[in-house]
Amino acid sequence: MILINVKFPVKPEFADRWPEIAREFTQATLAEPGNKWFEWSRSVEEPATYVLLEAFEDDAAEAHVTSPHFRAMQDEFPHYLSATPQIVSQQVDADGWGPMGELQVD
Repeated sequence: MILINVKFPVKPEFADRWPEIAREFTQATLAEPGNKWFEWSRSVEEPATYVLLEAFEDDAAEAHVTSPHFRAMQDEFPHYLSATPQIVSQQVDADGWGPMGELQVD
C-alpha cells in the first residue's frame, strides 16, 4: 500500500472554506479504483494548515496522479495556498488500518 501524508498551507482567508474548496477533488479521488482513504484534518496548532491522509493500493497511485481531477487540482489549488504543500509518501507493508498496540480500549 502507498501511504501519503500532505500538509497544505492554506491562505488564512480561505482556511474556513477549504473543505468546500477541496470537495470536488476529494469526491473524485474517493471514487477512484484502488483508493483506500482520502481524509482531511485541520491542524490545531496552525488553523490555516490542513493535513491530508491518503492511501492507495500499490498499483493505483499512478492513475491518481494522471487523472483529470488531479490535473484540475494542480491548476486550481495554488490560488488558495500560501506555500508549496509538504509531502511524505511511502510504500508500507500494510493493507489498511490496524489496532494500536500501545493503547487498548476495553
